[in-house]
Amino acid sequence: MEYLLQVKIGALVGLLLLTLFFGFIPACVRWFRDTNGTEIHRTVLSLISCFAGGVFLAACLLDIIPDYLSDINTELDARQVETSFPLPEFIIAAGFFTVLILEKIVLNCREIRGAEEERAPLIPDNRNGHAHHAHGHGTSPDLESSGHHVHVDFQAHSPFRSFMLFLSLSLHSVFEGLAIGLQNTDSKVLEICIAILVHKSIIVFSLSVKLVQSAVRPSWVAAYIVVFAIMSPLGIGIGISVMEAQVAAGPLVQAILEGLAAGTFVYITFLEILPHELNSPGKQLPKVLFILLGFTIMAALTFLG
Repeated sequence: MEYLLQVKIGALVGLLLLTLFFGFIPACVRWFRDTNGTEIHRTVLSLISCFAGGVFLAACLLDIIPDYLSDINTELDARQVETSFPLPEFIIAAGFFTVLILEKIVLNCREIRGAEEERAPLIPDNRNGHAHHAHGHGTSPDLESSGHHVHVDFQAHSPFRSFMLFLSLSLHSVFEGLAIGLQNTDSKVLEICIAILVHKSIIVFSLSVKLVQSAVRPSWVAAYIVVFAIMSPLGIGIGISVMEAQVAAGPLVQAILEGLAAGTFVYITFLEILPHELNSPGKQLPKVLFILLGFTIMAALTFLG
């Protein structure tokens, strides 16, 4: 048991350091943050973002949801819960609608505040008819275009959605760590740890790319990455504690939380990441190919183990 504990602590440290390394690459390299570069620069960033979208799509369909459904069905069978109501899917939907409602509340508050700010500059313009006319007609296309651009950017890469993406991935990372902490053989710990190391390196890089392209401050990006890196080690620690304490209801609570996190991830993947990348103009076929590339790599890693 002592050697098994050493192996788990080694996995904990390895996950922490490798996640920090890959997470800070996009955060520290200014090239990823530059939004005023050349057309080639913007195209490359867009394709990298599409690759990240494919990674998140695969993580959602091939990793998070199947793991959750397996866990929740195992727990329901163990407790002899039989119902015709699709309870596991309902829990996913609950996570989905939780994020949807919270986001719309945030957007509604922002629109109300934005409408109040928009009315303020019109007061001095009303004292000058020519200026008001120029504002209303001469520059309206630019202003309208600028306002629309800000709106689209907020919808696509808002701090709120970035936070929810971070939150859902962090919760899933805790559950991945739990999978390591709950093992009782060192060979199984190493097997799962290696799989999670490869998987999480790609995930944290993609998450960091999304964060640096959003309106999140650099200091908060760093905080997100550090907290995200801590999640899997935290899960390992919780798993070790659960094995020692033998908590009866622990697996069921974990499965329910995992389902809520899965619903959150479904929302972020299908209503935020993919629509933004596919609805923005230009390079449509390369974007699809890079989404497929990200998905294929994650699918191959899942297939291999």
